[in-house]
Amino acid sequence: MRSEEIRILASILKTTLLLAVLTGLFLGIGSFFGGQQGALIALVVAALFNFGTYWFSSSLVLKMQGAVALEPKDEVYHKIEPMVRDLANKDGLPMPKLYFVDTPIPNAFATGRNPKHAVVAVTSGIMEILNDAELKAVLGHELGHVKNRDMLISTIAATIAGAISYIAQFAFFFTGGNDEDAPNPIAAIAMMILAPFAALLIQMAVSRSREFAADQHGAHLDGTGSHLASALQKLEDFKGSVPPLQPTPGEQSTSHLMFANMFSMQGVASLFSTHPSTKDRVARLNAFNARQSERGAVGGPILERR
Repeated sequence: MRSEEIRILASILKTTLLLAVLTGLFLGIGSFFGGQQGALIALVVAALFNFGTYWFSSSLVLKMQGAVALEPKDEVYHKIEPMVRDLANKDGLPMPKLYFVDTPIPNAFATGRNPKHAVVAVTSGIMEILNDAELKAVLGHELGHVKNRDMLISTIAATIAGAISYIAQFAFFFTGGNDEDAPNPIAAIAMMILAPFAALLIQMAVSRSREFAADQHGAHLDGTGSHLASALQKLEDFKGSVPPLQPTPGEQSTSHLMFANMFSMQGVASLFSTHPSTKDRVARLNAFNARQSERGAVGGPILERR
């Protein structure tokens, strides 16, 4: 148990470090272009926008996804509700609201500004592809996001990254005129291009770090990483069996909330992925199983299919 606590702490420290680097980048860019006043204005504007989004996150996300509330009269409700209730009780969490998205793309997500206002949703696609054990493991992963308050963490990251982008967009207001204290125009243009790029990379790294943490949480709840690893591999196999999926604007803006990235991203584009690769996630879950096996716990690894 001690080693698991160390790994969880390491994940928290990694996220904290990434946020600290993002904050440092913001302060540096703000000072470069507009001093403390320019940085403060950009931060306030970004904070108002992103925390407004955070506060109304559930309704916005559910509307963009076309999700509908599950009710006791629905067949899906009777399959999902006992799983989520059992996991929430184990986790010491309030029972979240349950939603359903009628799409063949297999996925699941959680949203809500805190555990008391949490929402967990599944798609028709994931219901068809996964067995009960795999589906419950995915739901455990989503409750990990709820318990870890990942919506708040991602909002903080988005706020700072957004502030950097605002500063970059208004850079010319700080570099014009004959002011001797104005930054070098060439350096300003370079900073204007590179700063948002760096901020986005760090923001995506924060998102990927939280996915690893939620995987770990789901595996702990399930007692094994095998079911979650199997679910990930099935979704990866599905992605490889269909033409490359193109996200709608709504799907693109909410992709960081999903259990898996179902849109193909290769090469440099993978740097901007909100999720780690399936290969890396499965490897970590297999490592979790190996540690559990040393204690006489769970079964063998999920091997990657090619």
